[in-house]
Amino acid sequence: MKRRYWNINLQDMMAVSLYMGKKIKQWNPRMVIPYICAEFKGRHLINLPLTARFLSAACDSLFYAASNKKNILFIATTKPKIASFITRAAKKTRCHYITYKWLRGMLTNWSTTSKRLTQMRNIRIDQDRGILALLSKRDAALQKKELAYLEKHMTGIQYMETVPDIAIIVDQKTNYLALRECRMVGISTICLVDTDCDPDLADIPIPMNTRNFLGLQFIIKKFVFAICAGRDQATGPTETPS
Repeated sequence: MKRRYWNINLQDMMAVSLYMGKKIKQWNPRMVIPYICAEFKGRHLINLPLTARFLSAACDSLFYAASNKKNILFIATTKPKIASFITRAAKKTRCHYITYKWLRGMLTNWSTTSKRLTQMRNIRIDQDRGILALLSKRDAALQKKELAYLEKHMTGIQYMETVPDIAIIVDQKTNYLALRECRMVGISTICLVDTDCDPDLADIPIPMNTRNFLGLQFIIKKFVFAICAGRDQATGPTETPS
């Protein structure tokens, strides 16, 4: 795989505090050298040159996946502010996303997930055609309740026909169930990991301060640029990454 330039520099990473890990007592021993480089005021400091290297590798992977029309899934079942940002990023890059709650078996039991997606589409069609209005109040209410539930959990994957090729997991600790299913199914994973996570569980771990929204924006914007560049490579380069 040819390496590309993604305008990743340490000064920008320092400016958004990507280096600040969690408290020392919260650490995961698997994050020891080379991921953790020092201690400061009771916290571990993250090795930013290594973060830059993994971030570049992740951008390369996403670029080639997008250029080959692979399915990419964003997973961020975290705070509403982060979920909203990830949703916008996924829509901009024409990727799938899950930002509400991870339902067990969503990937490992894909046949059931596929049936529920079909059910969601069918209820929408019935609603648009006015068929629900012909049902009894009880049946119509049940259908609307089911539709609301499915839309809340599955709107971001409504066009996903098979399991994804790559999953971007925002905060490994919070989305451990999703990571576990990705590993079981054999999906490549890019994980944002803090000092209390296990980097060995991800194909490409990106050590960083996952609690800082500005840092998260910095990383995701790099992903967005890489994916968009992959989508648009036939028509030439796009804007310079921020």
